[in-house]
Amino acid sequence: MKTKLVLWGTNAQNERLLIALELMPEENKVKAFTFPEQIATEEFSQLMLKEWRDGNAVEFPDGFSVEERELTLSGSILPDGVKAEREDIVQRAQTEWHFIVLSSRLYHTYHSELGEFKDRIEKALRFESSLWDELKGFWDKVQVQVRDRNLFREHADALRDRTNELFTSLKELRGKLDEEFERLSKDNFERFNQMLADVEKKVTDGLRLQPLFDDLKEMQRKFREAKLTKDHRTKIWDRLDNAFKVIKEKRFGTSSAPAGATGAPGTGDDRSPGERLSRRYEGLMSAIDKMEKSIKRDEDDLDFQKRKVASTDGQLEAQIRQAKILMIEERIRSKREKLGEMTQTREELDRRVESQKERDAKKAEQDKIHEAKRAAEEKIKSEIKAAADARKEDDDKLSKAAEQLKVEKGAPTAPKTEDAPAADTGESLLDAVIATVGDSVTDVVDTIKAVGEVVGDKIGDLVEDIKEAWEQSAEAADETKTEIAEEVEETKTEAVAAVEETVAAVEETVSPEESSTPEDDATADTEESDKKDPNE
Repeated sequence: MKTKLVLWGTNAQNERLLIALELMPEENKVKAFTFPEQIATEEFSQLMLKEWRDGNAVEFPDGFSVEERELTLSGSILPDGVKAEREDIVQRAQTEWHFIVLSSRLYHTYHSELGEFKDRIEKALRFESSLWDELKGFWDKVQVQVRDRNLFREHADALRDRTNELFTSLKELRGKLDEEFERLSKDNFERFNQMLADVEKKVTDGLRLQPLFDDLKEMQRKFREAKLTKDHRTKIWDRLDNAFKVIKEKRFGTSSAPAGATGAPGTGDDRSPGERLSRRYEGLMSAIDKMEKSIKRDEDDLDFQKRKVASTDGQLEAQIRQAKILMIEERIRSKREKLGEMTQTREELDRRVESQKERDAKKAEQDKIHEAKRAAEEKIKSEIKAAADARKEDDDKLSKAAEQLKVEKGAPTAPKTEDAPAADTGESLLDAVIATVGDSVTDVVDTIKAVGEVVGDKIGDLVEDIKEAWEQSAEAADETKTEIAEEVEETKTEAVAAVEETVAAVEETVSPEESSTPEDDATADTEESDKKDPNE
């Protein structure tokens, strides 16, 4: 983690400033440098971002101001009235720097413990295994903090180097002890060899075996308690074991020796738009998956730190874990914001992918139609060519038949010469016909295609026109039917009125008292006829 931060901000008068923050872990303070925009040139700001922030020295121009503030989690680390353009970066740096301060305190605590170990080792006159075990326990404790990342790498490396120095000092003390142990082991080795030599001589001399066996058992007990090096112990053990075997063989014989009777112990891109979208979508999904896994790891680490807070050894370690909790929470928040942006991008890509799929489907359908048209054209051409070839054979036969008929009728035939044979005329004529037919068929095919396209566009309009004409004809028929009915009714009414007028005229001419005359018969006939239906 960096202990320096450079960013832009404004003061209380809303004037732009270049802000440089430096953490002082030992004092738990933050030193804030502010440079007005007039002196914060582009060159100087780049130097601050690339050199000063990485720990290199940069000469400050005149006119800057500096202020030290206590590092706290609640208070601001910026000077009064100064506001940063990126408050989230300042907040994140504040939580991380708080962890740096606590980690530095833990490092100094361990450094002090190492100082105490160093004093004890320097005062030790000889190697003490208890001191070795204590130092080993201390390093195990440091290792736990390193695995939990409560210590920075440089601090862990410094503690490891100092611990190794103390282990080296203890090894020197143990080396002196080893020299003494080697000398003592050599004395014991010579003593046991002498004792075994005496037992072997007595066995060779044929002395009583039981007391010698008891002597070997006593020697075995002393051997286990004796201080011997590994090499000396192995050699003495082999010789002791061989002495047991020799005595047992002499006591029980080679084949009758009881099993286990010895006292020895055991040992540029040309892809389509759809492909580019697919590649981008796959890359985005992979990035989202990695981000989600990273957030999951941080959440697991956060849960672990929360559980460990309750079981910490001291207040300092608890504060460190609390600082780590805040730092992890800030990291999770930042990652979740990025994940939200990535999710929005994924939704936008989903819409673009769907649109591209629709365009690709339409293009594929159009390609199929064009391919079908080309296949139909090829088929028609092949059929026309086959038909032309068949007609060519028929023409040859007809030409031969015509020539035969001319010969039979005595008609003169054209002379056959090498320059102009008779068959050439028929073949030339046939070729011309085939060429003409082929061109005509091609024109017909093109015409059919054009008509098909026009009909495809106009057939809908034609159907609508026919429907409208039909509706107009039906309305006209209804109107005609109504007019005919009205004319029939009017004619009927006029006929009835005429009959009634005729009857009235006859009644006025002939009185009831007059006798019957031929005129009366005519009138009667007229009346009889008037009684009929006028429609008849």
